[in-house]
Amino acid sequence: MTISTDLLSDIIKQAIKRGATDAEAIASEATEFSVEVRLGEIEKLQEAASRGIGLRVLCEGRQASCSTSDVSPEGIEELIANAVEMAKRTSVDEAAILPAREEMAMEIADLGLFDVAIAELSPERKIEMARTVEDAARSFDPRIANSEGGACHTKVGKMTLVNSLGFAGQYPATTCNLITVPIAKEGEQMQVGFWGDRQRKLAALDSPETIGKEAARRALRKLGGQQVATQEVPIIFENGAAEDLLGDFFDAVEGGAIFRRSSFLVGQLGELIASPLLTIVDDGTIRSALGSRPFDGEGLKTRRTVVVENGVLKSYLLDCYTARKLNLSSTANASRGLTGAPSVGVGNFFISPGVHTPEEIIASVKDGFYVTEMIGFGFNAVTGDYSRGAAGLWIENGKLTSAVEEVTIAGNLKDMLKGIEMVGNDLRFRGNIAAPTLKLNRMMVSGK
Repeated sequence: MTISTDLLSDIIKQAIKRGATDAEAIASEATEFSVEVRLGEIEKLQEAASRGIGLRVLCEGRQASCSTSDVSPEGIEELIANAVEMAKRTSVDEAAILPAREEMAMEIADLGLFDVAIAELSPERKIEMARTVEDAARSFDPRIANSEGGACHTKVGKMTLVNSLGFAGQYPATTCNLITVPIAKEGEQMQVGFWGDRQRKLAALDSPETIGKEAARRALRKLGGQQVATQEVPIIFENGAAEDLLGDFFDAVEGGAIFRRSSFLVGQLGELIASPLLTIVDDGTIRSALGSRPFDGEGLKTRRTVVVENGVLKSYLLDCYTARKLNLSSTANASRGLTGAPSVGVGNFFISPGVHTPEEIIASVKDGFYVTEMIGFGFNAVTGDYSRGAAGLWIENGKLTSAVEEVTIAGNLKDMLKGIEMVGNDLRFRGNIAAPTLKLNRMMVSGK
């Protein structure tokens, strides 16, 4: 049985009859396939189908939500009764209301989120892809001595949202994820590499051979890693590490942190908070991108939001609840699961690319640290204080030299943003957060 908009509409009507003033119902259906191989042998093979309905009801400023995987009449009856009863017992929150009717998406745009080629991939082909990506890594260099495996994951799903104000939307989506984790060995030292790609379109996915070779290269370049002396030097974030940095920035710019006043960006709209080289965008409308969708978790049409433009903070990222708390308008960044109220999430959140190649950025540094990997968590969104474990390569006279590990980089994100000196041209989406290579004027590297 497929969950239809008519079924969700009926659930909402029943919730209103039971006393809800407004309601919204969401349904998620998906089939997922996963294969993991190690040393050419299948270690894990599974396929699972899931289906669930979530219901959020509002009763004069009170709200509650429930979910179920039981779509029988009895299961749905219990879902509605529980949600309405729970809502009547919660406290009033005047900001907990549905979006205005005029804010919601009038048409459901086709953003190319579904790929027949992924939906029709045979299990045999997925197993072959997992084996090939691991084989490509293992055969790259004799020093690739072992492997933690290769894996292929696919998901074919559909999301449906209906609310009591007349919105009804539905869209299908696919993803394919291919990864491998080789182990390099030299002498007594061993290092683990990792690389992968995830896309909505099979044709956009890097080939298993390309992914495997890159994973091996990343493992090999970590060999011989050691600490460096504590010092303050220029820092270059490889694009993957820059994505981690951008993810930390999101914690300071999302509406929940702003209205709770737990971010250093409170009251900074219109202010220069970063280098003029930095532009940050959230765009949920990019065709076939992983963070794209025709409407957000509240039924608003997704859009492109410039968050930082040439260093100036232009917008926070908001759902309807945080927008009301701040007396602003939603940026259509509501994210949600089957249970709970919506929260602020990202669409496709990225730093706009610059003009420099990574090689040009590296060549500009006489003595510094090229960060390829961020470890742990150490960011305080209230103060901006930043301290995280890192690994990568040392730069000498504009060239990458020895591997570096077991060090910490530290600074304050306010200073780091303003200290960006070069932005790379190597932006590529492998998730819904993406960034090019970034050069910062200096940070403290704490080692031996």
